[in-house]
Parts: sequence; C-alpha cells; structure tokens
Amino acid sequence: MQNRDQRIYRVTLTGSVVNVVLLVAKFAAGILGHSAAMVADAVHSLSDFLTDLVVIAFVRLSSKPADRDHDYGHGKYETVATSIIGMALIVVAVMLGWNGVEKIIDALRGEHLESPGIIALVAALLSIVMKEWVFRITRRVARDVNSQALEANAWHHRSDALSSIGTAVGIGGALLLGRQWAVLDPIAAVVVSVLIFVTAFRLLRQASGELLEESLPRETQERIVALVYEDALASDVHKLHTRRIGSIIAIEMHLRLPGHISLTEAHQHATQIERALRQEFGQGTHIMLHIEPVK
Repeated sequence: MQNRDQRIYRVTLTGSVVNVVLLVAKFAAGILGHSAAMVADAVHSLSDFLTDLVVIAFVRLSSKPADRDHDYGHGKYETVATSIIGMALIVVAVMLGWNGVEKIIDALRGEHLESPGIIALVAALLSIVMKEWVFRITRRVARDVNSQALEANAWHHRSDALSSIGTAVGIGGALLLGRQWAVLDPIAAVVVSVLIFVTAFRLLRQASGELLEESLPRETQERIVALVYEDALASDVHKLHTRRIGSIIAIEMHLRLPGHISLTEAHQHATQIERALRQEFGQGTHIMLHIEPVK
C-alpha cells in the first residue's frame, strides 16, 4: 500500500509541476498575445493544479486501513475525489464556454476582436505536448495501482491537452486568415468547453454510481460466477451482490456445497474460491460467502 501511495504521489507531483509551469506560461502568453482562448486555457491548467492537490489529499485518506468506525476501509474517499474533479471540470467547461460565447456575440454585433499573437500559438503547442505526456504517465500508473481518482485526474490532464488543441486551431486560424477571422479564437474555446463537459459528465456518472452502491458490470458478475464454478463441488450461486469501494470491489453471495461433506471440507472449498476471486480481482477484494447444502 505504501508503494502504491508513493507512485500516486510521485506522478501527481510531476503533473503539478507541469501545471504550474504551464499556467504561468499560458497566462503570460494569453495576455501578451491578446488571446481569450489562451487565457481560458490557463484557467483550465489552474484547475488541473488544484485537482492534483485533491488527489494527493484524498488518496492519503483512502489508504487508511479499516478501523472500528469504518469496517470496509476508507476507499470511498477516492470516489469523493473523483466527484470533486468532475465538478471542477464542469466549472471550467462553463467558464470557457460562457467567455467564448460572449466574444462570438460581440463579433456578430460587428465588434472587431483583437487578433492573437504568435506567442499564444507557441504556448498552445507546448501545452499539447506536455499535457499529453503527463496524461499518459498518469493513466499508466492509475491502471497499475487501480486508482480511479488518479485515472480521473489523468483524464483531467487529457482534457487540458484537448483544450490546447482547440486553442491552437483557433489561434492558428486567426493568425493565418487575418484579423477578420479572429472569431475563430473564441469559437475554439466553446468547442473545447463542450469536450471538457463530456469528460466531466462521464467522471461524475461513474462516481455517483459508486456512491449509490451500483452493482458491478454484468460481465464482471458473470466472471465471478464462472470462477466459483471452477470448484467442482460448488453449485447454485444466488443472491450475488457486488459493489465498488474505491480501488477495491466487494462480493457477497450464497452458494451450495454437498451436504454430506464435513465443515472442514466446506471451509477448504470456500477458501479456494476466495483465493481464486482475489487472484482475479486483487488481494484487497472484500468477499463474503454464505454456504448452503445442496437441496
């Protein structure tokens, strides 16, 4: 568990450093280059940095072992962290979209928008490369250690890269086509805001399902039953209940074993089934088996 936390902290801190560098560079480039899309992109990088802090804080809490007040551990803290990241992305998406729509309306009214400078385009291209790199290393660690909060943060990095792609397209188009096409800059900001909103909705949907004790996917439940039936004596799996607790899953079920075997033998079969399930879904898997005799 300590190694897991260290890997999460290390990759999150790496992302934090990148975010600080980028948000300073983007704000400077947005102001000096007169680019609304780049300033909005800088706000997105700021939200990335803030969610990095959320991940570090909540992963530490979620790694605490079970205690008298939390029999199932503290894994839900990771789910809460995912929810916070999702809500932060919603706020960012609304801010980006609103700012872009206002500038598009101004352009339609005949107001001349200031054309962005080349420095804003350079900052956008730099952001795309750096944030895509951070996304990839963060997602790899998230999947290695099975951390949903860290994977949510990885997608936050990816949304920043997408934001910068849209920004680069808008700024590049405005630069190449001339001042009369400066409206491409805020249009890019609106498109990016929609992409970010979709990502946020997906994260919140996942987190809400866990907080509401949503069952695991049908394919996972079928795999659980198949593993139980690998025991030659096990039969009639019923009352199967599953859910996710942060980075682990919980499995509760009833199954039948022949009534003539001893309690010791029944215990041995139950232990073998639990071992098979933990090999498949992780050693931290919470398992409760209720054994009944075959009718």
